[in-house]
Amino acid sequence: MTDAEKRLSGLQKDTSILGSTYRNLTSKYDKLNDVNGNILDKYNKLLTGSASESQKLSGQLSSTQDQLQKKQDDLKQLQIELDKKKTDLDALTAELKKREDRVKELEDVLKQKDEAVNALKKKVSDALTGFEGKGLTVTQKNGKVYVSLEESLLFQSGKWAVEPKGVEVLKKLAKVLETNTDINVMVEGHTDDVTMKGLGDVKDNWDLSAVRATSVVKIIMQNSTTDPKRLTAAGRSQFFPLDDAKTKEARAKNRRTEIILTPKLDELLKVLETN
Repeated sequence: MTDAEKRLSGLQKDTSILGSTYRNLTSKYDKLNDVNGNILDKYNKLLTGSASESQKLSGQLSSTQDQLQKKQDDLKQLQIELDKKKTDLDALTAELKKREDRVKELEDVLKQKDEAVNALKKKVSDALTGFEGKGLTVTQKNGKVYVSLEESLLFQSGKWAVEPKGVEVLKKLAKVLETNTDINVMVEGHTDDVTMKGLGDVKDNWDLSAVRATSVVKIIMQNSTTDPKRLTAAGRSQFFPLDDAKTKEARAKNRRTEIILTPKLDELLKVLETN
């Protein structure tokens, strides 16, 4: 239960208690008023009677009137408290309603985002169907679509020029990106942990992973009208392995290029900014 809901529950309970108290006081006030009326009648009848009896009734009448005045004052104060509780209750109810509306709006945007990611994954899988299971996988996680390509599909060992079969894959993917303009693209190059011997300007695994990612981005740009502002190339070197084992198989798995497709979150951010 949220703090606002706890406050609402407390106010409702307080209001119920005050209402019950108010009704009890009103009942007592009515009874005292009846008693006062009876005493007043007796007092009027006995005005012509003995002085002592009249004095006694006068004292009773004064006492009853004092009690009535106190009850009346208590009722007024209680009514003030009830009015304040009602005002607080109305304000809190309105606040909770506003929050519920915001949550509903956010849930709707998140649902639309999830539906967009599901549709994107299907489009990518359909476009690359001939390559899945052959060094390429398409997965979906954390609201993003990941296209993972093994080194053998794109590059020769230690090289960064994309092989013809890799170019074919990237051309197909480029067409999907071209027609889905609300998707941002991050290309990440990954190497294994074997130290690379420098080749010209490419001196280590950092350089190799970065230049491979750049090569992939350039092929996407050359084969589509995708806005370059949507594309990012990043080198991850050896520091994000899929498998930490020091085996040939593990290292082959870690040598990869990941193309991460992320739907733009403009609508979601608008909702968050208004909260």
